[in-house]
Amino acid sequence: MMAVRGLVLFRWASEDFIHTHSLRSRFRFQTQQRCGFRKKVEPKKVEEVEPKEILQKKAVAPAPDPPTPHRPTRSFGRLVKPFIFTVGFTGCSFGGAAIWQYESLKSRVQSYFNDVKADWLDKVRPQKHGDLRKQVNQWWNSLSEGQKTVTGIIAVNAFVFCCWRVPSLQHLMVKYFTSNPSSKALCWPMLLSTFSHYSLFHLSANMYVLWSFSSSIINMMGKEQFMALYLSAGVISTFVSYVSKTAMGRLGPSLGASGAIMAVLAAVCTKMPEAKLAIIFLPMYTFTAGNALKAIVALDTAGLILGWRFFDHAAHLGGALFGIWYIIYGHELIWKNREPLVKLWHDFRSRGPGGGSNGSI
Repeated sequence: MMAVRGLVLFRWASEDFIHTHSLRSRFRFQTQQRCGFRKKVEPKKVEEVEPKEILQKKAVAPAPDPPTPHRPTRSFGRLVKPFIFTVGFTGCSFGGAAIWQYESLKSRVQSYFNDVKADWLDKVRPQKHGDLRKQVNQWWNSLSEGQKTVTGIIAVNAFVFCCWRVPSLQHLMVKYFTSNPSSKALCWPMLLSTFSHYSLFHLSANMYVLWSFSSSIINMMGKEQFMALYLSAGVISTFVSYVSKTAMGRLGPSLGASGAIMAVLAAVCTKMPEAKLAIIFLPMYTFTAGNALKAIVALDTAGLILGWRFFDHAAHLGGALFGIWYIIYGHELIWKNREPLVKLWHDFRSRGPGGGSNGSI
């Protein structure tokens, strides 16, 4: 896209130069014709007359030079704020997930009695045929915990996709829902762009992969830890893309949830390397999850080195490496050391209204 834009600018600048050159030649030619019936002018004197002086005699201003296209400067200093945002957001994500898990465990007993009461009322209450709400509830209850969790993510992505179709929101979408290291807005687009898809095929492919791996990843780490991993991977993969674009000088916008989904896929494949996977269009060919992960990492590495620009290979590779790192080291380093934060939150909740002085979970 940027190459096409450069060709257009070059063509526009060339046409303007030709137009300016022909304009100056035309004025010189007309001036020489008008001087033909006067005293003969020596060729040297005609050559000494500058085109600018001739144009001034004709009361015509010289044509302005074509504007030079704006080229965004690449500077690693602009990546300081995105780096701080990445570290801070990742810490807040896992901290919020730990508090969310605490609150979920604390309210599970109360919700159990509420569910028992609701089931008893459903049995006593006469059944309605064709009740849409009941059918939706039945469909929702038939989903696994992982599918229920990613349904909200899919809904947000679908809503943002619809916003791209509103003409009055185009400027806002480009500014905040595409990540670009040369943009004025650097930090929040790192998160918002992970929910943004401009192509229906891109949206469908990403959401299908997320739906396929949802049950495995939720059973492996729970919905709270999964959400922290997913959101953090989206921001981290975008930061890796920032660094790659700045280093290579290929500044341009990116969007999509591929970086976060690559972290989910890499985490599952690292935890269960012997699991069998298959391509949707070729279900007869199966391969292990470990081999699939190696192939994906090798493909994105080659794309990054060779400069392929169809995908944001740096973001894909950053998300995959973060998923692998988290399963091998991050879980022990981050999630299993959340106890001090949970205890601090527990003491704060216990001192609050309605909390016991020595309550525990």
